Amino acid sequence: QVQLVESGGGLVQAGGSLRLSCTASGSIFRPIVIMGWYRQAPGKQRELVATITPGGIRNYADSVKGRFTISGDNAKKTVNLQIDNVNPEDTAVYFCNAVYIGRAYWGQGTQVTVSS
Repeated sequence: QVQLVESGGGLVQAGGSLRLSCTASGSIFRPIVIMGWYRQAPGKQRELVATITPGGIRNYADSVKGRFTISGDNAKKTVNLQIDNVNPEDTAVYFCNAVYIGRAYWGQGTQVTVSS
């Protein structure tokens, strides 16, 4: 089992920045295949935001390229999401995700609210 705990959400003004963090814990004896962030806005489906592999390969949704930066620490089993120049469309619950031995794990989510 893998547990994911997120932190760093909150209320931010448009144009501002914040940083989300996620730490994985549990019975982790092999490398986590991929970690990332997804988000779900009210009334919408959950969508990919960004992912990163242990080798540092990053993937971003088109809507966040140039504004969001994902980073990870394999040894600490953490993944971070730096969010810059936020806009109201970024308002959502952000979920940490990890794929480990063929199974996807999710955190409980952290709310990000952007005021205009």
